[in-house]
Amino acid sequence: MAQIFPEWTNKLPGRIILSGGVLVILAIAGIWYYWSPWYTDVGYQPVQPIPYDHKFHVGELGMDCRYCHTGVEVSPVAMVPPTQTCMNCHAMVKTESPELAPLRESWEKGTPLRWVRIHKVPDYAFFDHSAHVSVGVGCESCHGNIAEMEEVFLDQPLSMGWCLDCHRNPDPHLRPVEDITVMGWTPPEDQPARAAAIKAALDINPPETCSGCHR
Repeated sequence: MAQIFPEWTNKLPGRIILSGGVLVILAIAGIWYYWSPWYTDVGYQPVQPIPYDHKFHVGELGMDCRYCHTGVEVSPVAMVPPTQTCMNCHAMVKTESPELAPLRESWEKGTPLRWVRIHKVPDYAFFDHSAHVSVGVGCESCHGNIAEMEEVFLDQPLSMGWCLDCHRNPDPHLRPVEDITVMGWTPPEDQPARAAAIKAALDINPPETCSGCHR
């Protein structure tokens, strides 16, 4: 009796199962990446009320981050500069610039500028700036090299996994406290020894338990 199906169809079920498995793996990999903060959040760069150029102010003029973001060493939050801080310079510099019209209006009317927040962890997570910068974690570790950004964007995902990677191994990010605002800082060859000394001196033991960030 002649066969109904050709011989090659005997391998068809196995090929279907194998192809299905490959498709499932590809789908999981795609979701893992394209739904992660590395893809959805990194690069976020909203339009601000004033096109403030960090590359010029920090990179060229050499302004320290703490001049605008005051209290970052003693407070959980890095303050957004009030209009007064900007007017310390711009009451005399570029007083007729059209780009600074919102700043002058804010100063004259006594209303705050509505800066659009870029760096934010979820409300259910607790992050304390002072706990990090006071032990030598530089601004650059989380915010990227601000001195090279004409317009600031989100440089790191700020996800739980990303935070835990640093808590489990903070050594590459620990620098002398006096260098926390230095941009373009690179760890020296003896960084492991330096980091060990910093951790011992400042009793650094980053939490890895849920209660460390979810309070």
